[in-house]
Amino acid sequence: MVYIACDHGGLELKRAVIQKLESMGEQVVDLGTNDTQSVDYPDYGFAVAERVAKDAGARGIVICKTGVGMSICANKVKGVRCGLCFNADMGRLCREHNNANVLALGAGNTDTETALAITEAFMTTEFAGGRHANRVGKIDAYEAR
Repeated sequence: MVYIACDHGGLELKRAVIQKLESMGEQVVDLGTNDTQSVDYPDYGFAVAERVAKDAGARGIVICKTGVGMSICANKVKGVRCGLCFNADMGRLCREHNNANVLALGAGNTDTETALAITEAFMTTEFAGGRHANRVGKIDAYEAR
């Protein structure tokens, strides 16, 4: 399951990402927005992050103009590790090393082809565990305090 949302600045990219996810056989839940009227990105970032936090094994994708606002929101939700990625290597590494469960994309600074490559890397990479599990465990312990 992949939960996805954007603000008005990310609508076109969100549509392309959904098409990519569906072509990969992923089940996608679109949490909005669905037009270009100005909206508040936190409403959408929190919606995705809350669903991912409650749905073990789910992943999320959040998109705004820079990706920064959405990533900040997603990372406020307990149990979410969101990475803002600008290339496919970052998409792979945020999964492999950080066990990220939400991907943030910036529609204003990432072209569609690159965003789709990041999405594919994020979705097809598994967490490596090992030494990385200890590091992610430290993040989880800090969050639980």
